[in-house]
Amino acid sequence: MGRWMKPDVYPLVAAMSFVTGMCLFQLTRNALLNPDVRINKAHRRRAVLENQEEGEKYAEHSLRKFLRTRPPEVMPSLNRFFSDHK
Repeated sequence: MGRWMKPDVYPLVAAMSFVTGMCLFQLTRNALLNPDVRINKAHRRRAVLENQEEGEKYAEHSLRKFLRTRPPEVMPSLNRFFSDHK
């Protein structure tokens, strides 16, 4: 990077780069896939869109369907280690 950037700043740069990437991903996803965003003129002319199926597909994406079947734990093995009394 050069002399002006100290090694103490690397974790901060990494975290900020990750968060910026997440924000860009979400903004791009919403702009391109969200059924409520109207980019082309054909959709902007109509006041109410009849796109129930598209909205359902957007709301119930594959990651949400996968996580619905999983237990609501971040680290199940660590939770079992500390909560199980033997």
